[in-house]
Amino acid sequence: MDNSTQYKAFREAFSEFIYEDYTISESEGSLDIAFNFSIPGLARFRPAWSFSLLEPLGPSIDRQCLDGLVFSLGMVELISYWKICCPPRVRIMAGTLDNAQAAWWKKLYVGGLGEYFYKNGISPGDDFMEIISHAPTRRAAVGSFRTAAAPLPKVLVPIGGGKDSAVTLELLRVAADRYGYVINPRGATDNTAVAAGIGADKMVIARRTLDENMLLLNKQGFLNGHTPFSAIVAFSSVLAGYINGLDFIALSNESSANEMTVAGSDVNHQYSKSFGFELDFRRYEREYLCTGVEYFSLLRPLSELQIARLFAGYKQYHPIFRSCNAASKLDEWCGVCPKCLFVYIILSPFLEERELAAIFYKNLFADLSLKDTLDELVGFTPEKPFECVGSRDEVRASLELTAAKYNKRAEPLPPLLSYYCENRRAAPVDTEKILTCLNAENAVPPYFLSIVMSAAKVGYN
Repeated sequence: MDNSTQYKAFREAFSEFIYEDYTISESEGSLDIAFNFSIPGLARFRPAWSFSLLEPLGPSIDRQCLDGLVFSLGMVELISYWKICCPPRVRIMAGTLDNAQAAWWKKLYVGGLGEYFYKNGISPGDDFMEIISHAPTRRAAVGSFRTAAAPLPKVLVPIGGGKDSAVTLELLRVAADRYGYVINPRGATDNTAVAAGIGADKMVIARRTLDENMLLLNKQGFLNGHTPFSAIVAFSSVLAGYINGLDFIALSNESSANEMTVAGSDVNHQYSKSFGFELDFRRYEREYLCTGVEYFSLLRPLSELQIARLFAGYKQYHPIFRSCNAASKLDEWCGVCPKCLFVYIILSPFLEERELAAIFYKNLFADLSLKDTLDELVGFTPEKPFECVGSRDEVRASLELTAAKYNKRAEPLPPLLSYYCENRRAAPVDTEKILTCLNAENAVPPYFLSIVMSAAKVGYN
């Protein structure tokens, strides 16, 4: 039975998903949350979160606002459990949604699960999911964001352990009072915080625990696939910022996250990193959550190539950063996956071969077994890898710049780079524009935008 047939059978057998309730408790040094979900006739789920508190919750915390944040975190958390069998009805018992909110969540579910639907052969229509809420919610008054002024703004930076969050941390080093935010710490995240000079007293740690029933059902053949993790980062980071009295959440999502993974479609592996989602989330937060904590992506005006050029100068991170998902549990680079090849390529114009070898422990341009992956990255095929990688033009621009370095020194091109140059299938990209122009589609507050423009030495076209 293929996945699309399984999908229909599962929907018929298990027609309802219920978001029952949640619990909130404060213990010494943490805010603890548990959600109760169920699929009647199949399983119950109780995922949990624990957020570290820099100080005990004080009187400035609006309990209704906190409830709204936790309820909303549950709305995005449930995606991982709903997708097990895609029940046509989602019944919300833990809180209330008005029609506009329900439509907002349906948009996130469809866009955020685009890869999941694509890989499982599912074509969701307008009626693929009905969100049932029992009463309209109280619409919160529209809040106002805080402004960046003296003393330095308190900025929470989600740290994933890769190059992008390191760049954000460095851009803000003297411009903000920086705090780090990590979900389920690992070596690269801890090492990045240390390299950035952020002490334990300014680290907000969230521990997310998945329910074992979901993992068991996945092993039994129920549906699985990519979920919009960056939407979880969005809701959880604003919650973490709010309970710790911080002003801003500075993400590290770049302009290329807007590009579709499958050419000519609306399937985007990075949907919840896109500018469209960023705008949607900012509107939702301002209208319904009203925390006063402003969420934005500091690197949105920049290309991956511009970010890589900045990162190349931050040598302290080179031995410790990690972006490889395949070897993430080992905190290593596998050296053969699309993410490893992409990061190698995007850094190659700005680092020497020996510097890249010190990071990846091999010369990826010497590995011709990566030809198929390269084809996907540069657009020789309709699908990019389903990874958080840059745009096709950015990859091509990086390869052109690196090839020019070899040619200038009259050195032979390594095999994989030579393969690309011999098989170009499009006009050369405008590398100068990619390196010098800012993307105007950004929500970076003026105070922070000036920092980005100055550091990257770029401006609007």
